[in-house]
Amino acid sequence: MPERRVTVASKVGLHARPAALVAKAAAAQSVQITIRKSDTEPVQAGSILGLMTLGAGHGDEVVLAAEGDGADAALDQLAELVGSDLDG
Repeated sequence: MPERRVTVASKVGLHARPAALVAKAAAAQSVQITIRKSDTEPVQAGSILGLMTLGAGHGDEVVLAAEGDGADAALDQLAELVGSDLDG
């Protein structure tokens, strides 16, 4: 299963606006994407509630994973988003 490790760039972490943007982008993919911190169980990246309960803060490393046709492209897109400052 392809994975991407990425550092959360948003100063507020994956909460509020950044969580909504990531969830929307993940839900739009043709594959199901999960996200986890190294010490947690994966949650659905397309779920705002899942992202917020993950508790990923600024500077935390998260692991994105997906399986199926288009998984690599979907993970690349989502990793770029998570690694961007989405606070604006």
